[in-house]
Amino acid sequence: MLIKIYSAAPVGIDAVPVTIEVHAVPGFDFTLVGLPDNAVKESHERILAALTVNNQETLHRAYTINMAPADIKKEGAAFDLPLAVGMLAGAEKLKTKELAHYMIVGELSLDGSLQPIRGALPIALCARKAGFKGLILPVENAEEAAVVEGLDVYGLNDLMEVVRFLNGEPKDELNPEDKFEPVHVNTQALFDELAFPSDMDFADVRGQFKVRRAVEIAAAGGHNMIMVGPPGAGKSMIAKRIPSILPPLTLEEALETTKIHSIAGLTNKRRGARGSLIVQRPFRSPHHTITDVALVGGGQNPHPGEISLAHNGVLFLDELPEYKRSALEVMRQPLEDRKITVARAKDTVEYPASFMLVAAMNPCPCGHYGENNPAHPCTCTPAQVHRYLSKISGPLLDRIDIQCEIEAVPYEQLRDTQPGESSAAIRERVLKARAIQNERFKHSRLVHCNAMMNSKMVRQYCALDTDCDKLLEFTMTKLGLSARAYDRILKVARTIADIEGAQDIQKNHLLEAISYRSLDRSTWAG
Repeated sequence: MLIKIYSAAPVGIDAVPVTIEVHAVPGFDFTLVGLPDNAVKESHERILAALTVNNQETLHRAYTINMAPADIKKEGAAFDLPLAVGMLAGAEKLKTKELAHYMIVGELSLDGSLQPIRGALPIALCARKAGFKGLILPVENAEEAAVVEGLDVYGLNDLMEVVRFLNGEPKDELNPEDKFEPVHVNTQALFDELAFPSDMDFADVRGQFKVRRAVEIAAAGGHNMIMVGPPGAGKSMIAKRIPSILPPLTLEEALETTKIHSIAGLTNKRRGARGSLIVQRPFRSPHHTITDVALVGGGQNPHPGEISLAHNGVLFLDELPEYKRSALEVMRQPLEDRKITVARAKDTVEYPASFMLVAAMNPCPCGHYGENNPAHPCTCTPAQVHRYLSKISGPLLDRIDIQCEIEAVPYEQLRDTQPGESSAAIRERVLKARAIQNERFKHSRLVHCNAMMNSKMVRQYCALDTDCDKLLEFTMTKLGLSARAYDRILKVARTIADIEGAQDIQKNHLLEAISYRSLDRSTWAG
């Protein structure tokens, strides 16, 4: 007797269909092939325990099970449920006519209850694309999968509910009228709901007008930025408020962001998720002890790293020189390509990584270099300052569009009881600038803001008049800036012009953009 059950395996941030072929004959044997990992091989023991507890023993049957395609590694316990369904069908304890219409995933406990899985949203998208009528999975994953329209999603509690559903029986044995109903989620209505209000507002920030302006420009154009200043100046406070002025996620961005967090198993844990759909831009702030693999993703069983978890949002690296040099250097490629490719001997996966990098650091080990405050004189030698700053390579710094020095807040500004400009007011200007960019790049599928422009677009949209061209030439020569810095200055100038509603880049826009590249490079590593 040959039975086919359909499931899926996550690959990268997507999923691919997996066909589970079960051949059952009289005997006492169990053979599983098709490149299963150890967790899948161990499913036999979990399944036997769950069947025994629920009086569904499949005695006197020898099973040969193939998981196709055989060239894709099957990982994790999410194949427990489809394997159990196949064994029950082989023992003729389950009707097979509905099996061709549903994709099935789920992890089994020893008592037969279903445990949540990773990657429910990518699996649901895979099921719809493959033309299945519905998806059967654990109830905890149902709302996440149900955001996919055109697919009947059934969130069930245990193995016996799955058996009753496939046999066409009522949900409750004692109540024939209690039928199984698919989970319904109005995706657009869910997305249109007001996202969780942020408790971080720029109105709380005192002073720091120059930095606030730099942050507004960064948010308006999607630019990377770094803040350099003494301890307690407000670098972290400002960074945490950046998501409050960013444009809201589009529905497409929300689904893509949710896919990444679903693969990482974070959708039910993340603040800013409604019904497991992420509606706020991510803000990731990993500790400086993070490893290279945790930052970029990968591992023995590849998972997205912090770079990809920040996709469509902000990656904040506080105390930047405290991070391992190797961990920082791996960001150079995703900062350029906006994706990360994790290549291993056995597999290669690609994760999206279009994020806004925000970094903060002190100017020296003691934190007071260059600060005109007799109460806190700098105690570092020039060699110590150079050694500290040289932890950040020149090529990495070159990829950061806006480089801003931040000073300690004077006492008179600290005691000011008047709130600063609110996030809502700043966000309004950011949205207007982004609207200009959306119109500018409406024919491009990959470019959505000024920071994403390629060299051809920079030449097209950032043309300079003669005076501006001479100014930029003088600056490039005086500061010894790279060709990459040239493009990034023009991108920032274009964003400043957009904020002011100017058609062309003017001299004041260019001067302000140049001012954000004025960190002293003589102390930085090449």
